[in-house]
Amino acid sequence: MGALKNLAWLIRRQLVSLTGVGLMLGALFFAAALTPTLVPRSYLTQGALAGACFAIGYLAGNLWRWLWHYLELPEPSPRLRSQANALVAAGCLIVVVIYLWRAAEWQNSIRAVMEMAPVETAHPFKVCAIALVTFMVLLVLGRLFATVARFLAARIRRVIPRKVANVIGVVVAGLLFWSIASNVLIRTAFNALDSSFRELDVLLEPERPQPTDPGRTGSPASLVKWQELGRMGRRFIASGPTATEISAVTGRPAQAPVRVYVGLAAQDTAQARAKLALEELKRQHGFDRKILIVITPTGTGWIDPSAMDTVEYLHHGDVASVAMQYSYLNSPLSLLFQPEYGAEAARALFAEIYGYWTSLPKDKRPKLYLHGLSLGAMNSEKSAELFETIGDPIAGALWSGPPFESRIWRSVTANRNPGSPAWLPEFRDSRFVRFMNQNGPTVPPDAPWGPMRVVYLQYASDAITFFAYRDAFQAPAWMSAPRGPDVSPELRWYPIVTMLQLALDMAVATNTPMGFGHVYAPEHYVDAWVAVTDIRDWSADALARLKEQLAAKARKTGAGNADDDPDRGG
Repeated sequence: MGALKNLAWLIRRQLVSLTGVGLMLGALFFAAALTPTLVPRSYLTQGALAGACFAIGYLAGNLWRWLWHYLELPEPSPRLRSQANALVAAGCLIVVVIYLWRAAEWQNSIRAVMEMAPVETAHPFKVCAIALVTFMVLLVLGRLFATVARFLAARIRRVIPRKVANVIGVVVAGLLFWSIASNVLIRTAFNALDSSFRELDVLLEPERPQPTDPGRTGSPASLVKWQELGRMGRRFIASGPTATEISAVTGRPAQAPVRVYVGLAAQDTAQARAKLALEELKRQHGFDRKILIVITPTGTGWIDPSAMDTVEYLHHGDVASVAMQYSYLNSPLSLLFQPEYGAEAARALFAEIYGYWTSLPKDKRPKLYLHGLSLGAMNSEKSAELFETIGDPIAGALWSGPPFESRIWRSVTANRNPGSPAWLPEFRDSRFVRFMNQNGPTVPPDAPWGPMRVVYLQYASDAITFFAYRDAFQAPAWMSAPRGPDVSPELRWYPIVTMLQLALDMAVATNTPMGFGHVYAPEHYVDAWVAVTDIRDWSADALARLKEQLAAKARKTGAGNADDDPDRGG
């Protein structure tokens, strides 16, 4: 009981000591955080976001107040300041109440464009409670930082001028906190997560028994052992459609697709794994197929079944695909801690496959394509250097949900044709690269292509694609009219807050229905693969039926479900 009283006294003391300017900006940031962005939020994520925004607004207010004092500008009398603070506080309270009242309406504006059932309430009391806890945690950390900085400055002030000592104290405190966070907390968490993901990766799932067909990767005859494929590799090999399943859907004779995968446990280096992948692909006669696809998976090694199943159905199984794992971590963690691993692995695999492919007679080798989703798309972009392939170019690439850091995607989007929207650009004469979303491309399907076909499949509601750090101080181009079909008309830009909202959207981008956010639907992959691989032997009616069947199958089996697949493209 005494501990609870002490805790309540401490919280009350902290709250009483808050500044008026900080509370004003904090309240405005809190209110702005309740407005919609790209992905619907739960009360838990909304409360954490609102609390963090309140803390940042409060910090901004305190910095403004400190700057005012530092510049020795005239200040109002205590009485006038007290009256002004009371009026501002009342106004901010009214704004917060109005925004909380409208929060459910705003969330439903996102759910409506994503064809989700509306919510009756945004749980304002739960949001406020979670926001308060978040703010208090951040406030305590902030005041601890200030205490350490003042302590250091006081010691340094004995030998150097006061203002210089203050600056050094802040810098040293910042380095100290960063060192503790990165070398102790983050590194410990990283090691724990890496160990956890590694153990998960080696678990053999009883529902996916080792294949007995000698022509499949992981079989007793394979160069890659079943346990060396990793969890996602075994899933990729076991989940592909058979020749019988393809024929049942297409009504035509089909072959069993060739799928090759090499896990991290197979060899020690990326180059060794790439050589093993090539030999396994040759063993399965993958270079005798019509289509050959070099896949760069996401962080844990996951490959989107919606992407690969569709191209195998479209080409009646006459497809070979090859991929290899480069990390045990999911994509965000892999990008944060091992940013070079994915690019190195993608480069090594492409170099091996492309080197052998170019040695084959041009009239007898398959068409070579690249594919990647999310982090896989970004690393796949890096795998093929233009000047190395210009003499003997590949046939094209399909990159879906490219992250905002993707170099080629960013360049093409920035240099799009005037008048084309940032969320679905048109680039020059569209002979080299085209963009698609739920409604297909803006370019007519019969528009002529060049020798290489690159298609970006992206949804306007995918924050992983459209996040940018400059959103903190500049409204993004994709917010301008006309907006994407899956973006809320109620979305507005707010300095700093919008960037934080989109950062949260990235973290939950895979929690949307299929066909929105970062969850790419098979029916949209159909349109993309038709364009990339130049399919002409399917009628419009047959394609429509295929889309319906694949979409129904994906939704029934939960393909790409976040619970079954914790890395789902992220």
